[in-house]
Amino acid sequence: MASEDQSVEDRTEPVGVDVDAVDFFTDSTLVTDPYRYFDALRTQCPVHHIAHPGVVAVTGYEAAIEVYRDAATYSSCNSVGGPFPPVISPSPEVTDITDVIDRSRDQWPFSEFMVTMDGENHEAQRNLLRKLLTPRRLKENEAALAGIADRCIDAFIGTGRCEVVNEYGKPFTTWAIADLLGVPEEDRAEVQQVLVGSTISVVGQEETLPVNPLEFLYQKFGEYVEDRRANPRDDILTHLASATYEDGSLPEVDAIVRTATFLFGAGQDTSARMIAAALRFIAEDKQIQQRLREDRGLIPEFIEEVLRLESPTMSDFRLARVATTLGGVDIAAGTTVMIHPGAANRDDGRFERPTECLLGRENVREHIAFGRGAHSCPGGPLARAEGRVTVERFLDRTSDISISESRHGPEGQRHFDYDPTFIVRGLGNLHLELTPVD
Repeated sequence: MASEDQSVEDRTEPVGVDVDAVDFFTDSTLVTDPYRYFDALRTQCPVHHIAHPGVVAVTGYEAAIEVYRDAATYSSCNSVGGPFPPVISPSPEVTDITDVIDRSRDQWPFSEFMVTMDGENHEAQRNLLRKLLTPRRLKENEAALAGIADRCIDAFIGTGRCEVVNEYGKPFTTWAIADLLGVPEEDRAEVQQVLVGSTISVVGQEETLPVNPLEFLYQKFGEYVEDRRANPRDDILTHLASATYEDGSLPEVDAIVRTATFLFGAGQDTSARMIAAALRFIAEDKQIQQRLREDRGLIPEFIEEVLRLESPTMSDFRLARVATTLGGVDIAAGTTVMIHPGAANRDDGRFERPTECLLGRENVREHIAFGRGAHSCPGGPLARAEGRVTVERFLDRTSDISISESRHGPEGQRHFDYDPTFIVRGLGNLHLELTPVD
């Protein structure tokens, strides 16, 4: 079956891409389609020094796996900020910068969150999250997802159209995580209004946030945790507030709040992007849509193919703490290693016919959309459930789902807007035409 962009863009060969001239961090032509660039990089070498100084791009599957699994060599201190301040210039004379990383760790963006932590500090925070994301709690949350999906769909199904990102994806994922964390019903409308209604700043643009979502969540969850510690109840927030480290000690309130805030921030955004990509595939490829309508058992593997083909994380970063070699390429200590999951997931050395959406792909779950190793995405099971339930409910409540030609152009001439950022990959909007079931 054809890939989601195959009718529009010929991706069989990375023709005309000068990888040495492209600045990945500023070139706006890569926003809509980064895959030609990724293919060109991989063709030259799966590990490639790019135009931006001190950065190597990893587009090969095996090399990406090696980086993800080797936390001793590659620090996560720059996992969010990438090759921007603080800058550590690679030097052949210095072979180990572990002490430099430790001294300057608080200078990196999001240094207080576990996504940028290493070693014991990361493991301690990760264990807190494991105590929240238990199989039982995830199963309880999944049982509520269909009702949440229907509540969102109810708002637009009667109109016969939907803008997926803002009318469904963001509200649905916000409600889903609010349910997972046990946010009180009386506060959920406010949480949704702040998180869905706020404008998020992106690279190259300056936009003002009416309300800072992180500050709002910090305040809310700080209040919840302090209240539940003083007045325990039989609810999820009390479980969150009373979670302890492995040694039995009680975390500071800030540590618990950061864990909850991280779940909201990371989970809501990436899941909404994945959902939009899935519905675009279904609306664009009527053969896939029909197969899913006839056999709902194919939906889980369809979601895996969507994650592989349109990985929500475009760039994930690590910092080489020691001099090393990766994919036959020498890496100096202090080098920013930029992993492109979406590129590795289209590596033809790992995936047959990598640009196509194939239902029945035997190794589809080998994709690295959720990373690997110590920092693999803890919200992966939730995201998969959100994607599966969304597809099920959209199919159940419609007899046809199509791309809006008035908004995105006719077949063969589609145009889609993507968020202009090098960190994540996601549609800015997706307009669908829906035929409701009577």
